[in-house]
Amino acid sequence: RLFDLDPDLLPLFQYNCKQFANPQECLSAPEFLDHIRKVMLVIDAAVNHLENLSCLEEYLCNLGKKHQAVGVKVESFSTVGESLLYMLEKCLGTAFSPDVQEAWSKLYGAVVKAMQRGWETLPEGD
Repeated sequence: RLFDLDPDLLPLFQYNCKQFANPQECLSAPEFLDHIRKVMLVIDAAVNHLENLSCLEEYLCNLGKKHQAVGVKVESFSTVGESLLYMLEKCLGTAFSPDVQEAWSKLYGAVVKAMQRGWETLPEGD
């Protein structure tokens, strides 16, 4: 769903300097699947620290800096969020109520805000 929403994201996923010819090639690459596992680990950490997301602040800020360094735009995270919500809706079916959708949107929004602060901080000495 991610590349359906924004095909321009495909070039951001290059592993070992290999560019993918199409989304399917990228989606089946072991490196992409590993990236998805890492994304889900961040989501898992956020869920597990729901009452104290601030403890993840430094990690998420640094993660934002890393994404900026490889050319990811902050705006792209809304597409990722939309894809996440789509996946949750498909997996949860009728259990994906408006309240559940709102809770996931808020959690994802908090993660993205913390990552976005990585864009906003300048390296030391600047």
